[in-house]
Amino acid sequence: SYFALDVDYAAIEASFGTNPVLRKCLAFSPGIRILRQGFYETLVSCIISQNNNIPRIMGIVGRLCRLFGEPLPDGLYAFPGPAAVAAAGEAGLAPLRAGYRTKAILDASRRVASGELSEARLRALPTDELRSRLLTVYGVGPKVAECVGLFGLGRLECSPVDVWIRRAMSKYFPRGLPRRFRPVAGIAQQYLFNYIRGQ
Repeated sequence: SYFALDVDYAAIEASFGTNPVLRKCLAFSPGIRILRQGFYETLVSCIISQNNNIPRIMGIVGRLCRLFGEPLPDGLYAFPGPAAVAAAGEAGLAPLRAGYRTKAILDASRRVASGELSEARLRALPTDELRSRLLTVYGVGPKVAECVGLFGLGRLECSPVDVWIRRAMSKYFPRGLPRRFRPVAGIAQQYLFNYIRGQ
């Protein structure tokens, strides 16, 4: 399930091969997959990642796990559940050194812990409603909502847009991704992202 082995990537890639740009992207980095990450972990990690660099993101996530996660046999810590993070309050989250993101982490954790932001209910929503619901979380903007939809809830039609994707779309698909690829826009986005970063 985590590796999405039930998704017919061969058929998706065959359809991408009918487009000259996506064909180049496939050749450049074959075998890209969208992992099925945990919903809450994805939500919080994406909140932390906003306007941040990878070493700092790793530091905040590592501190979050050490403070509130269960210890694992290898000396690491599991990603904590929402109840533990919600119970800590802003003062308890201060050691994360997450800055303005602390309020967003807390709001997301409280909503998930209370059931207000239920993963099961989110999964049952149409994608447009799912996006709207995620945007009600403090600090969650369109990019994070798309990331959570794609990586945390398996909505392959969700497509996060950052500076690299904006550049790729402007260069290769100025009128938008062709309609036939929109149901798997998130997969196309990953290929485009890797391709334009590597050019």
